[in-house]
Amino acid sequence: MEDRLILEEAFRFHGHICWASAIGARAGLVALRELGVTRTGTSGELHCIVEVGNNHGAQCFTDGVQYATGCTLGKGNIEKAGWGKLAITLINKKEEKAVRVSYRPTRHKMIAESDFMKKRAAGIPPTQIPSEEAWAMANILWEAPEAEVLSVGPVGPYAWEDFGEIMGLKPCDSCGEMVSVAYLRMVGDKCMCIPCSGYDQ
Repeated sequence: MEDRLILEEAFRFHGHICWASAIGARAGLVALRELGVTRTGTSGELHCIVEVGNNHGAQCFTDGVQYATGCTLGKGNIEKAGWGKLAITLINKKEEKAVRVSYRPTRHKMIAESDFMKKRAAGIPPTQIPSEEAWAMANILWEAPEAEVLSVGPVGPYAWEDFGEIMGLKPCDSCGEMVSVAYLRMVGDKCMCIPCSGYDQ
């Protein structure tokens, strides 16, 4: 798939055009290139560690990464490090090698001063900003020279131990909802989901 189409599809997946998902998609594509692999459709090929945290700006970065790499929450092959940074480590599980790609802030002032971001700062939702303004802002990063907006580390060894997917679902004896067997807790003689069991985790 042509890179520009990937960007368009990443925005569709994310729900709106924004700079963070644009640079996330670009970081994901660069990481794939560096590892010499293509977007994954399974959980057994690639694993991604994305360094974003919780409740901070630019978490949209993660959706761009997910769409570009195919590492998704649903496949269980992406995880958050929780460091509040716009960076990823993409791991080729079979070859046990990885590369880290991070966002460089050299054009961030241009992003902050864009018409799109001025309207966002005024409280206008991203879906209500004209698409021309949104694309102009995204293109600041998408069309920039790679070395200006991304730091690409060396491909290096990364030991990987895969414990496999835990199969099996059972109904909670209390609420009746289906639960992965790894998340059932014993309370007396009953198997319960975590919320019903009273356990924290």
